[in-house]
Amino acid sequence: MREFEGGERNIEGTVREEKIGGVTRREFLELGVAATLGVGAGEIAWAADTKSEVPRRTLGRTGEKISMVGLGGYHIGSQKDEQESIRIIRTALDSGINFLDNCWDYNGGASEERMGKALRDGYRQRAFVMTKIDGRTKKAAAQQIEESLRRLQTDHIELLQFHEIIRMEDPDRVFAAGGGMEAAVEAQKAGKVRYIGFTGHKSPDIHFKMLETADAHKFHFDSVQMPLNVMDAHYNSFGKKVLPVLVKKEIGVLGMKPMGAGIILRSKTVEPVECLHYAMSLPTSVVITGCDSVTLVEQAVSAAKSFKPLSETQVATLLAKTKAAAQNGEFEGYKTTTNFDGTAHNPQWLG
Repeated sequence: MREFEGGERNIEGTVREEKIGGVTRREFLELGVAATLGVGAGEIAWAADTKSEVPRRTLGRTGEKISMVGLGGYHIGSQKDEQESIRIIRTALDSGINFLDNCWDYNGGASEERMGKALRDGYRQRAFVMTKIDGRTKKAAAQQIEESLRRLQTDHIELLQFHEIIRMEDPDRVFAAGGGMEAAVEAQKAGKVRYIGFTGHKSPDIHFKMLETADAHKFHFDSVQMPLNVMDAHYNSFGKKVLPVLVKKEIGVLGMKPMGAGIILRSKTVEPVECLHYAMSLPTSVVITGCDSVTLVEQAVSAAKSFKPLSETQVATLLAKTKAAAQNGEFEGYKTTTNFDGTAHNPQWLG
């Protein structure tokens, strides 16, 4: 991984010792935030279609314009009343959010089923739909793609992602002969899938392994999804290690867990809008946030519409407030425990 290490050395070479918001510039740069705010920011982070109610950004080299905030898929399947789930999705679309996240395994398929119903009556044409599959084998992946299409009531998915790349063996399994990537590429050739990406929340090193494996197979991912938040910046950081690489490779950056599924808020160090604005200030194509109520959709839309890129001082102030709480990963259980690992608890999903 010499390329990645070299990038970090260049960053560290510019260090000076003045303080920014209570953090020395050396600490600030070592967190990688200055790099991610600067690298490609003019083209990626701040590019927006101001005619939309929610500003839009470009998804990597695809040229697709997606809302800078996206609706998380897990939470929309958790309502007791299915009609409330539909109302949440349609409120998001009516408010200018066009990026919809989902997954084959969310809530036993209910998240996709409810989204499929919400996308009736002309809403499908307004949505950029992303869903994920767990299958590592061609057979399992193909079956899950077909189930997702059926549940979502659509003949194509804009973006399909391999879910939970959280084990070092996952990349090799996906790209092996008879692996899941064969099913994804075949679906893409058949017009059932437009773009292909992957997600993971465990370790930047596993992301590197997936990217390196793709390079070895001469495959270019269209997107990568990972946690990007005020805690990540301090502990086993995707933002520090992976984000600059994705910008360089022109891969769309999908930031997730801006509030760590709400757990970061329990630290009492930051407010929801601060969390969203921090993630939006990174060169993300979209920041995906879970909304289990219309009120939270409105909060996300308001944060996007009021967004102005945070200055280095503002970023450093947020990092100073979260530094102590973030040290051991207590508020990032998806990195340090298996509590968030659906495929660890259901290995049969992998195929």
